[in-house]
Amino acid sequence: MNYQQKDLVRIAKRENNTKRGYLVVDPLQGKHVPVEPSKALNLFKSLAEKLQGKYEGERLLLIGFAETATAIGAQAAITLGTKYIQTTREVIPDVSYLFFSEAHSHATEQKLVKDDIDRVINETDRIVFVEDEVTTGNTIMNIIRIIRREYQRKIKFAVASLLNGMTEEYLKIYREEEIELHYLVKTDHSGYSAIAEKYHCDGLSIRAIQEDHTQEKLAVSIQDKIWNELPHIISIPGWMNARRFVDAKQYETACKKLAETVIAETSVKQGERVLVIGTEEFMYPALLTGQEIEKIGCDVRCHSTTRSPIAVSTEEEYPLHCRYELCSLYDPERKTFIYDLENYDRVIVMTDSALASLKGLETLIYALRMKNENISVIRWY
Repeated sequence: MNYQQKDLVRIAKRENNTKRGYLVVDPLQGKHVPVEPSKALNLFKSLAEKLQGKYEGERLLLIGFAETATAIGAQAAITLGTKYIQTTREVIPDVSYLFFSEAHSHATEQKLVKDDIDRVINETDRIVFVEDEVTTGNTIMNIIRIIRREYQRKIKFAVASLLNGMTEEYLKIYREEEIELHYLVKTDHSGYSAIAEKYHCDGLSIRAIQEDHTQEKLAVSIQDKIWNELPHIISIPGWMNARRFVDAKQYETACKKLAETVIAETSVKQGERVLVIGTEEFMYPALLTGQEIEKIGCDVRCHSTTRSPIAVSTEEEYPLHCRYELCSLYDPERKTFIYDLENYDRVIVMTDSALASLKGLETLIYALRMKNENISVIRWY
């Protein structure tokens, strides 16, 4: 499919971010805006197709960037039949990391599991970094320099992104470094800050965090309905962790098996309107499960929790209108958010969190129960 800027670009306002005042929200990506999962995965396949036939005979390693490009990278690697790993901001026990940073982000620390790169670097001819958008390329250049310094061998690099907003200055740097760029849509970011500034940012923001059993702006009767028992947590074995090196086809097989089990365990019925929610970096398994549920004749939407604190606004053309502030399922001390929850026949929450603390899950269920009653929680382990 031939995508255009109007398909993939909505401008939102970042909250409390002095480095960059705007955020590009992609309505088809399955992160912030609820989307039909097949549309998101088809978008990611279209990006992969830009690479097909380009690097014949080369052994590729695709690296997807946390958190928003984890599913893009996974689907691209699956489409191309390559090896895959994602960057992460989570703590993985008993490993060493390559650290680098994302300067404009609200959560700057990015890392790759060095142990896994050590293991595969001599079997890799080219590393392809996969992003949702590239604006300067500085973050990717940081990790390229680190890899070159660490491994002292000739490795080629490329970048694949849904959007590319690099100016000629940055494009020239990449040309000089012989780093190839692939993308679906070229964007010009010069007017985005002005667009973001014009919005009222008067949308509804709800703190779904219980403090001393009180909740501002919510009636006691609603609290009693929402703060009751958590749904039964369905634990499904067979987890493949894409924060570690995986064969993409094997990862797809594991995710499809997960999807089949989710459909069986939740008794999803044809004709239902279903929401499938991923958690932070755990996006691809939720999107694939959503797509499999679509195939049985359901109207499905997917999006996920995120670290991104984005302002919400009532204007119709603004991409996000209602925000729920949560605790992370991975770290209860970390704030996360989910946007524009609606009413569905069935909601399926999917996570690979160990759920060592249930505080984060409680806040997500709290938010969901404002409009939904039939909620299932899937933990892949």
